[in-house]
Amino acid sequence: MPTNNVQRFREALMMSKAELARRAGLSTLTIDRIEAGRPCRLDTKRRMLMALGMRVADRDRLFSADAANPSDAPRPAALAESA
Repeated sequence: MPTNNVQRFREALMMSKAELARRAGLSTLTIDRIEAGRPCRLDTKRRMLMALGMRVADRDRLFSADAANPSDAPRPAALAESA
């Protein structure tokens, strides 16, 4: 069972693994591993937060197993402007 909410937040933003990987400057294999609950470096977590339109202060919402509902995920600026 995953120990983070990366997949839930990514899907709530209707973002593919490939798009998240491109925005974060990571490989899709890294995204797969993180979504599966494997550990990752702090820099990788920071990149994922930024790619999802979140702040570093939101890290517990994304990387904690008991994080908040992904519907509370902040929307990236490009999506927020079009709404």
